[in-house]
Amino acid sequence: MTRLTKTLLSTGLAALALAAAPAPALADGPIVQTAEAAKAAFEQDRQTILAMAGDFKVTFDMQESTPWMAGYTPLERKISGGYESVRVIEDTGTRIVLQHLLVTGDEANPYVVKHWRQDWEYEPDVILAYKGGDTWELTPVPEKMRAGRWSQTVYQVDDSPRYAGWGEWEVTQGIRRWRSNWTARPLARRDAIRGPVYDHYMGINRHQLTPTGWIHWQDNTKMITPAEGGDPKPVVQEYVLNTYERFDGYNVAAAETYWDKTRAYWDAVRAKWDAVAEAHGGIRIAQEAGAGTTIANDLLTLADAIKDGKETSAAASAKAVALIEAGTSGKGG
Repeated sequence: MTRLTKTLLSTGLAALALAAAPAPALADGPIVQTAEAAKAAFEQDRQTILAMAGDFKVTFDMQESTPWMAGYTPLERKISGGYESVRVIEDTGTRIVLQHLLVTGDEANPYVVKHWRQDWEYEPDVILAYKGGDTWELTPVPEKMRAGRWSQTVYQVDDSPRYAGWGEWEVTQGIRRWRSNWTARPLARRDAIRGPVYDHYMGINRHQLTPTGWIHWQDNTKMITPAEGGDPKPVVQEYVLNTYERFDGYNVAAAETYWDKTRAYWDAVRAKWDAVAEAHGGIRIAQEAGAGTTIANDLLTLADAIKDGKETSAAASAKAVALIEAGTSGKGG
């Protein structure tokens, strides 16, 4: 066999092997292929988000797992639960707002707690992202990460911000799910009241429907910011699985009554938080370990006063707006 023959043979075999090798998988493939596909995907996304509304029995399953810091002992697993009514309180087509109402107590003596809120926005330009301490900032979404994607912004019980992220609804292994980018968030009250060594979380959120409801799965790395400065350090991994099973065997009417009586008040509260963020490019509000913001208890108490007929919605709304104005201007307390 001549040297030329060997060269041609080896080159041909190499080319054949290269052609037969599978192409590398794209890390993030095209969102849509055609205008029709884009419209269909958008409508399917909307229906998936709207399907998270309803009445549910909820299980909260939290577990610290891998310690990333020497000498740290993970907390024991904690499982709790309750009942939640989730209502669509706004739907403009490209923006959907879901309000969670936690129903406690028994059938005869229910008590409703305005729980968390999730706002979904299609192809967002900015998100209200947590920046550490007492600060949230309106932060641009990278332009290449807008097309076909939705942001989710989560708010605390008093409608102050908690965290925000963006991601794509997609189907993998036959399951439709939404996964966020890495998002920063302040400590949850369950951790903040313990005075832990970590001071914030970096997490990925996943939402997906199930045959009987939906799940919210959080993959959290609990972080500490060095006192001397520098990059935050990981302390421990935490996995949180919140499972929503459709169920109406609790006092759903109590949630409906609470929201009917207080909705106008909470509309005014949300509008004020939005106005502050727009005016200042974000929100700065002092936090309190057991309550979230330092004004959370006052805002919730005003809502209860409306529900109990001790305060008009207009009067309570004016007081709430003043509390938010003072708290976000540094003049509170």
